[in-house]
Amino acid sequence: MPKTLRRRTPNTRRTKLPKGRVPQLEQMHFHAAGIDVGATEHWVAVPADRDAQPVRRFGTFTADLYALAAWLTQCGIETVAMESTGVYWITLFEVLEERGFDVQLVNPQHLKQVPGRKTDVSDCQWLQELHTYGLLRGCFRPTDEVCILRSYLRQRESLIATAAQAVQHMQKALEQMNVKLTEVVSDITGETGMRIMRSIIAGEHDPQVLARHRDRRCKHDAETIAKALKGHWRQEHLFALTQAVAHYDFVQQQLGACDAQIAACLHAMLPSEELEEPPAPPGGRPRRHSKNAPAFNVWAYLYTLTGVDLTRIDGIDAVTALKVISEIGLDMTRWPSAKHFASWLGLCPGNKISGGKRLSSRSKPTANRVAMALRLAAQSLARSHSALGAYYRRMRGRLGGPQAITATAHKLARLIYSLLRYGTEYVDAGQHAYEQQYRDRVLSNLQRKAHVFGYKLIRVEEAPAMP
Repeated sequence: MPKTLRRRTPNTRRTKLPKGRVPQLEQMHFHAAGIDVGATEHWVAVPADRDAQPVRRFGTFTADLYALAAWLTQCGIETVAMESTGVYWITLFEVLEERGFDVQLVNPQHLKQVPGRKTDVSDCQWLQELHTYGLLRGCFRPTDEVCILRSYLRQRESLIATAAQAVQHMQKALEQMNVKLTEVVSDITGETGMRIMRSIIAGEHDPQVLARHRDRRCKHDAETIAKALKGHWRQEHLFALTQAVAHYDFVQQQLGACDAQIAACLHAMLPSEELEEPPAPPGGRPRRHSKNAPAFNVWAYLYTLTGVDLTRIDGIDAVTALKVISEIGLDMTRWPSAKHFASWLGLCPGNKISGGKRLSSRSKPTANRVAMALRLAAQSLARSHSALGAYYRRMRGRLGGPQAITATAHKLARLIYSLLRYGTEYVDAGQHAYEQQYRDRVLSNLQRKAHVFGYKLIRVEEAPAMP
């Protein structure tokens, strides 16, 4: 019989592993569990040898969370990986952390591209398997006391946004009555504006009487203000103004209560009972005070906690510094270097490279609150006579406004990291010193290029006269 030839396909060919190569991944966490977080139920997966039913479903009530933690303890679990889905993970994270588990919060974007994992059961098993081999990286979460401070600051930020909406409603009601208070007063929530609006609500519509509430610091005189306050009074617009003012007053009361909680939280974080006043800024420059700043001494609390004065950095006021501390905490060793810190903020240039060619250098989109605060601080340096202001204007001329804001925010992030990590003191060199340093650097580069091509640069006053 003739022999039949069997064709070997590429699928049947076996490739040998190189010497020294491990054929499988090494397990790093033997006591790991994975949790798929949801609004109404949590699916939990443990190693198959820990329980007869290694995948279980738990509810989201508090009693169910306690039962979940007790089952993990019974199975001998030490570390847990879960997805950060909305705000549903927060309570479960806190319960597990209080029970002594090492909880890793994982970004769902790092896992959503895996095919075939479309159910809650397979998701929790996949999380448990990846966490066993150490392939998951937990998200940053500060200490518990910093998280408490962060919650108060975020609540305060939402209250300020609500107060801004009330101010807009005031302006709309005044404009509908043709009362041009916004044209003659820089801020209608100041002393003059609030007195005039409260008098209007009380029933006083005489422009001359209303103009008597003018503060002596107003730029416009009483006659101009009286002319602007002659309005077309209608009951529905007066009612809208009354409710807007009442809403604004209520939000201000809420802000006062929130500031008291923030001060108490900061006081609990102090290493000692006494506050340390930061040294005065160099050159007698007064510290910037925002209108929406808390009523207590924010500078003293920040200086006592950090040991440095972050407000010496141009563009960083007390509110911005407090927001940064509430989001990142005081332990800067969580980031190995300033580059890692700036990358976590999303302020570094992108490195999208394919085929040896850079496709894009845009920074990654991020919703980091620290990055947004630093971008606002960078934008305020447009007319600053400091070195940071000169840097921002030079970047704006080269790259444009948005990229210049990101570049300056990146520089601010590196300065904050240096101050908090190493305790260095920031000293502003000034606009002229920065521009001179930039000119020297450009001249040095030109001299090096001229030397490469066999030329020599000569100053105009030193050059020989032309025949």
